[in-house]
Amino acid sequence: MKITVELDDATMNELMAVTNEHKKGPAVAQAVSEFLKRKKAKEFGRLLMEGAFDYPAPTAETERQGY
Repeated sequence: MKITVELDDATMNELMAVTNEHKKGPAVAQAVSEFLKRKKAKEFGRLLMEGAFDYPAPTAETERQGY
């Protein structure tokens, strides 16, 4: 999907440098994908901390075994 986004030159240059992309479109797409991954991970962590899942809490034994 194509969209139009207005970014100042300094922000776009920084984004391209951080993403290591040479074109604007892929740089923006990578930034948006990374942002969404981080939001989902943060939400998952919040749900884990609230006990929304039935996963047992790790113990010293399970951590030594790499589970």
